[in-house]
Amino acid sequence: MAADTLDPPRDAPMTFEGVVAQARRLAASPYRPAPDDLPAPLAALSYDGYRAITFRPDAAPRLGGSFSLQLFHRGFLQKKRVALFLQPPDGPPQPILYQSGLFDLGSDLAGQDFSRDLGFAGFRLHHAFDDRKPAHQEEFLVFLGASYFRLRGKTQEYGLSARGAAIQTGGPGAEEFPDFTAFWICEPKAEARAVTILALLDSPSLAGAYRFVVEPGETSRMVVTASLHPRAAIPRLGLAPLTSMFLHGENGPGARGAAPFDDFRPQVHDSDGLVVATKDDRLWRPLSNGRRDPQISAFRVDSLDGFGLLQRERSFAAYLDVQARHEARPGLWVTPQAGFGAGAVQLFEIPSREEYMDNIVAAFVPDAPVTAGSALDLAYTLATIGAEPDTAVLSALARVVSTRVGSAERLRPTTPPSPERRLYVIDFEGPGLPTGPDGDIAAEVSASAGAMVDPVVERVPQTGGWRLYVEWRPATPLPPGDVILRARLMRGGRPISETWDNAA
Repeated sequence: MAADTLDPPRDAPMTFEGVVAQARRLAASPYRPAPDDLPAPLAALSYDGYRAITFRPDAAPRLGGSFSLQLFHRGFLQKKRVALFLQPPDGPPQPILYQSGLFDLGSDLAGQDFSRDLGFAGFRLHHAFDDRKPAHQEEFLVFLGASYFRLRGKTQEYGLSARGAAIQTGGPGAEEFPDFTAFWICEPKAEARAVTILALLDSPSLAGAYRFVVEPGETSRMVVTASLHPRAAIPRLGLAPLTSMFLHGENGPGARGAAPFDDFRPQVHDSDGLVVATKDDRLWRPLSNGRRDPQISAFRVDSLDGFGLLQRERSFAAYLDVQARHEARPGLWVTPQAGFGAGAVQLFEIPSREEYMDNIVAAFVPDAPVTAGSALDLAYTLATIGAEPDTAVLSALARVVSTRVGSAERLRPTTPPSPERRLYVIDFEGPGLPTGPDGDIAAEVSASAGAMVDPVVERVPQTGGWRLYVEWRPATPLPPGDVILRARLMRGGRPISETWDNAA
């Protein structure tokens, strides 16, 4: 949607209710795709040519006492125009107008000057994390491309992304990618620790209004309020979607029979597992790559406490990548507040051999049908998760910290190893585990096909955690699709760890 088709207030501040009214009007009208009006020199830019365009920091508008705003130029893959407004505390929103002088355009575009109605591709916010150094501001939030955005905490690197909505991800037919078409960035008070952003979303199937209240810190938090208005029935609508990358991890690609990676780095991923929490259980699913076809896994819940894609491996030695710093990339945790109900957290894993490809999507898909003319009002929080345990976000169950798989024929191995015997070694750490070797801990294990046999639990003095060894003997023949293996630690008949869930 172009800026001139918006209906901003003429003499009053834009509010979330005002954006909701715009989304409702949009949904009642046929979808109008954004015009393809990118000037030829910008459309022809290479990846390097686009990266050479940089915003001039001295042109960054200040927001309150500790925030500032920087803008992204259109070009290369970022073709669509996003309308941007600054919303002062009083009075109408002020459009942010394009000027070539806001940017260093790089050598490919040197000397060029583009029209003031070119607009922008997106924006990023900077914040002074240290109150003693208000002039030293770091980027912590970026909105760029479709409805994607990234958030990080003080000591974290950007990793996975969140999205406004996911439509038909992994479903029949093509996936639809809604766009944030307009943002109103509300100017905070001088002493404010949080900044509010209003956004309008549009796509062929859906229009929506969003309010993001963002507070950066060691753990950065975002409160999201949304009102979604479908134009058409949506068979699979993903709420609070998260998108990440998993190439290979501690158990290799993870999928049965997958080709190994010829890589000097032991692991390459932005996230290594999905967590789904209810009041009765917390489940950990290690991520996997290397299947021949994309895979969807669904985790049914009647009432969701939260879910997230996490990066639990926090050791540099696990990655050995000085530039990428995968060990510093955050997880994102979604805590529902309203509008989620019964449904399933769905995990979509896409086979990939490319590190730059986001091949993991997790989202909550409600059971209730999404029909044209209906409205979905929801609220949730997003929190960046670094090193665990983080009991402010996750309950005090012990967590799975590693999954390793190998031949069970350790004393008399065959060549090649027999596929009929596979050993799973699962490490647990965290609160609730005994600190001595005589912890009276048992393992509860199960397999959807075949058998989990001879589980053994022992304390790992080197880490203070506990380890489960269990052999899986597959059924013959194997059933089609994945075999689901599960395990958790028990003490006195009660679970003391989250549930390890693995697709073999």
